Amino acid sequence: SKLAALFEHPLYTIPVPEVTEKDKLFIINPMEKFSLHSSGSDEWVSSSKAETLLPTGKTAYDTYPTWLKFHIGINRYELYPRQDPLLPILLRDLATQRIVSSVQKSGGTQLKLIMMFPNYGQALFKPMKQTRDQETPIDFFYFSDFERHNAEIAAFHLDRIMGFRRIPPVSGRLVNVTKEIRDITTDKKLAKTFFISPAGNVCFYGVCSYYCSTEHALCGKPDQLEGSMAALLPDKTLAKRHSWRSPWRRSYHKSKKAEWELNPNYCAQVRQTPPYDRGHRLLDLIDMTILDFLMGNMDRHHYETFEKFGNDTFLLHLDNGRGFGTHSRDELSILAPLQQCCSIKKSTYLRLQLLATQPYRLSDVLREALAADPLAPVLAEPHLWALDRRLGKVLVVVGHCLAR
Repeated sequence: SKLAALFEHPLYTIPVPEVTEKDKLFIINPMEKFSLHSSGSDEWVSSSKAETLLPTGKTAYDTYPTWLKFHIGINRYELYPRQDPLLPILLRDLATQRIVSSVQKSGGTQLKLIMMFPNYGQALFKPMKQTRDQETPIDFFYFSDFERHNAEIAAFHLDRIMGFRRIPPVSGRLVNVTKEIRDITTDKKLAKTFFISPAGNVCFYGVCSYYCSTEHALCGKPDQLEGSMAALLPDKTLAKRHSWRSPWRRSYHKSKKAEWELNPNYCAQVRQTPPYDRGHRLLDLIDMTILDFLMGNMDRHHYETFEKFGNDTFLLHLDNGRGFGTHSRDELSILAPLQQCCSIKKSTYLRLQLLATQPYRLSDVLREALAADPLAPVLAEPHLWALDRRLGKVLVVVGHCLAR
């Protein structure tokens, strides 16, 4: 296994700093007993009222559901540990746990559902809108393309292979539109959008600002529908997150350019602006840039961090559905932060060099990781080949920076 060998390589066994109590997202008493609110809501409180957490009704940590252990394990340095025994169990839960509730997630331009499991775990479901081999048309703007369910799955595995671990776990899943959405939803607006297509398939389109109409309906075959299931992060009432506008955000205008596209010295300006004027925030943003370039994701307008950890923590790489839309073109403008700042973490650079070598070739290790997903093959082969080509281009950019 190339993947197992990669994760055993010295570049992937560098220990994170010691995690103290203040570095944990949640501080819990492992013997604390939790119970469900008597109001019947989905919020859990501890029996002593000393601690509010999402929880289980049992007394010991070992009896907590996997999703809760995932939440409790989040710390200042990583979303989940590198060698995490919980990860395969959590991915299996996302793919197989019985769905007891499906409601539409509010906001956003495209339809997404929040699904709940019997153990009160929740997942974000993004349904399949395009086939694996449909490329984004060359005349489409980056903000008008469909989100791709398989991009969410592949992004999670790629992020882990890069050594970042900043994307919540995602698994593919085949969902029964009738039994697991229509028949159990309590969302009246969503329920009204179901219909049977002329081909006899069960379809729905939901309510949203952009792609929610009968022309953009999601249809099962006749009621089986592929989608990505992403583990949800802790509720924002329990763990507040700060949303940051990316300095290299695109204009989201059909003819206007952003400042970074016009000013070759833009990075000097960013370096003087908090939080990029100290610590490793700029380097973390460049990590995210490289991940986006490899996926071809031009739609990174914001990123998030957990408020509790202030500015000294990792960036959450959320919402990756616009990655892997094209394999025949490489969008070099995504690399603008790396090109303009000429800065990269040494550990990231060394891992990129490693992933360009035959024993650990990026396309091979990602193909192996994706082979275990229920919806395999997750990516069409040309997307995997494009990763190796793009990795080579990142190394060329870093080479130019070193020469300068």
